[in-house]
Formats: sequence, C-alpha cells, structure tokens
Amino acid sequence: MGFWLNGTMSMIPCQRDRFDIPREVAYLNCAYMSPLAHDVSAAASKGVALKTAPWTYRPADFFTHTETARSRFAALAGGKPDDFAIVPSVSYGLAVAARNLPLRRGQDIVVLADQFPSNLYIWREHAIACGARIVTVTREAGEAWTPAVLAAIGPDTGIVAVPNCHWADGGLVDLETVGAACRKAGAALVLDLTQSIGALPFDVDRVQPDFMVAACYKWAMGPYGMGMLYVAPKHHGGTPIEHNWMNRGGSEDFSRLVDYRNDFQPGARRFDMGEKANPPLLMGAAAAIDMLLGWGIANIAETLGSRNLALGEAARGIGLLAPDPATRAPHFLSLGFPSDVPGGLLDRLAAENVFVSLRGRSLRVTPHLYNDDTDCERLIAVLREALG
Repeated sequence: MGFWLNGTMSMIPCQRDRFDIPREVAYLNCAYMSPLAHDVSAAASKGVALKTAPWTYRPADFFTHTETARSRFAALAGGKPDDFAIVPSVSYGLAVAARNLPLRRGQDIVVLADQFPSNLYIWREHAIACGARIVTVTREAGEAWTPAVLAAIGPDTGIVAVPNCHWADGGLVDLETVGAACRKAGAALVLDLTQSIGALPFDVDRVQPDFMVAACYKWAMGPYGMGMLYVAPKHHGGTPIEHNWMNRGGSEDFSRLVDYRNDFQPGARRFDMGEKANPPLLMGAAAAIDMLLGWGIANIAETLGSRNLALGEAARGIGLLAPDPATRAPHFLSLGFPSDVPGGLLDRLAAENVFVSLRGRSLRVTPHLYNDDTDCERLIAVLREALG
C-alpha cells in the first residue's frame, strides 16, 4: 500500500532519521505534542549546560538568547522581531490580549464551538467584566467554518478569537478573509495558532491580527513552556499583565537596576514573561524553527497534505468516514466511525505502538515528516481489525 501521492519537487522525503523514534513506534499524533528532533534536543542541552557554569554567563547573555528566539518567531510568522513577545503559554498571551482590548457593554466576542479551553475561558471572564456577550459559531457536519464565522461578524462584534484550524478535527478558517471582515466591522482579531504555526503558511502582514499567540510544543516542534505572542504595532504601548525588571528600559545595565524606571523596552518586549531568559527553552525553540524554515512551511503543508489525502482514501476503503479535504487543514485528518467508536480503541492502538488521539467520536490523525508508509499501514491494519 502506498501513502504518497504524485507530488512536485516541493515534496519532502521522510525525515525520521532526524528524530529518536524507534522503528516499532508509529507516532501519528503531532497535534498532541511533537517529538524533539536531535538538533532541537542538542540546542536545549547546550542551554542547560550554560547553567552549570554561571560564572561564565554574562549579563548580556540574559538578552542575547531572547532576541535570537524573537527573530526566529518573526521569520516564522512574519512581521518584525519588535512585534513579538516571549510568553510561556497560550493562556498567558491571550490574557495580554484581553487586557489590551477593551469592550463596550453589549458587544460580542466571537468564538468557535468546542474551541480549545485556553481560548475560551479568558473571553468568558472578559465578557463578564465588560458586560459583553460570547457568540459561539457552529457549523453542520461537513460544512466549512469560514462562512459561519463571517455570518457572526456584525456591528456589535468587538473581538473575534479563532484558530486557523479547529484543534479537534482540523476544520479550516480562512484567516485572511476573516481578518478583512474584522477590519470592515471595526472588530479586533485574536488568533491562537498553536495547531497550525509551522505546518501552515502564515503571514501577519496579510492577515493583520491584533494579537496572535502560539505555543511551540506542537507544530512549531519546540519545547514545552515556550510560546510566541505577536502584538500589532498599534498595541505596543499597551499594559502588560506582569511587571518584571527585564522589560523595563535600561535593564541591560545590571549596576543600575534600582534606578527604577517607568519606560519599557521597545516594541512588544514590555509583554515578555518574567524569567524569559531561559536558554534551554529559547535555544530549543530557535533550533526547531530553523529546522522548519529549512524544510519550508509551504513544502511541509503540501507534504503532509498528500500524506493525509492518501490516508483518508485508505480509511474510507475500510469503512471509516473522512472529511472533505477542502474543509480541513492539510496537516489534520479526522476519521469518523459508521457507528460507535470501538471500545478500548486507543488502548488497542497503543498496544501495537500506534499513537493517535480520540476527540469526541472522531479519531484525530496528525502525522509529520518523521512518518512513513509503514506507520500509516500499521494504523490502517489495526483499524481494519477493530472494525471487524
């Protein structure tokens, strides 16, 4: 069985040798957490080693690694390094966005149905505090998200908070179209791109969000506890959710830290998290992004799209349901069952060293470049047996 479609020169060959994945493991679960490539682990280990000899760690080093990571974030998502803050999580970045996007009483915050909790709880709290409303966008099975989101944007819309693709099934949102609708309505656009950055091309200059946040441990293929926050230049003068010494003007001069200052570091740096100068995380994230950029994000999307198209065809061949590729992100495949999900399915798959996720009544299959035909054949074989 072959799982590669006829492709173009941009198709990327299997990169399994760059990861420490045993041959007997079929890990098709990047949307859960990516494995760290050898280069990324080596970079993070180099960062850990810096702490073993702190007498060699100069004051300037507190800033050097943060600026390197910031430049990589801009290379991945567009914009300028000054537009990016270093954050520990999506929830932190979204809290910054909510702090700096006031709402009028009666305005709406638009979200997707069953959106990931971190991109809902903050907006519920913000709506309560401002007397605003949450408008939850729904869609029928098989329908696209974009028309439903556009229909929800109107004169009362204050904020649209959406992903590029739904975390459960990969349902795609056309961010350029939604961004244009937000600007026309005078609404702010806030994006959580954790499930797409690094696997789908994205450019802040084309979409023009007010804020965009993404954790690095999924499709950005970096370490846990590190994320990027894009802040549109018009919000650079906003209010951070914490006040730490490194974000203030002149903090590079350790001899004058108690000459307390009211000004901040330039650009989005005022929104950086405390203790941001964490070399293992910063160096690991930068190495991961360098790897992705070396492959090319558009090439990654095309390669994973071809893989999932073939996987979807094979799944339909054993009686499973696969969505229309036009309605989902190419790096996501959600497989439905003709009736109930077979009992103990994930345990059965794991017993065969095949790893995917179950989200609701759908099996979320998210391969990456470390997967090959053998991995996909094993998944289909176990599913065929489970369906009887």
